[in-house]
Amino acid sequence: MATYAHLAAKLLRDAATFFRNVGAQNEPLKEQMNDNASVYDQVADLVEKDPNGILDLGAEENKRK
Repeated sequence: MATYAHLAAKLLRDAATFFRNVGAQNEPLKEQMNDNASVYDQVADLVEKDPNGILDLGAEENKRK
C-alpha cells in the first residue's frame, strides 16, 4: 500500500525530471534547473528514508522564536 510519503517522494522525483527537461531545452537555465532538480531529489531521498524526520534549521529556526 502506498503512503503519503511514497506519493510525496514520487511527486518530488517527477518535479526533478521536469526541471532537468526544462534545462535540457534551455541552455541559459540549465545549471539553475539542474540545481533545482538536485534539491528535489535530495528531499525525495529524505522523505523515503525517514518520513517523520525532523529538519534541523539551526540558527535560522532559532531566529523565528
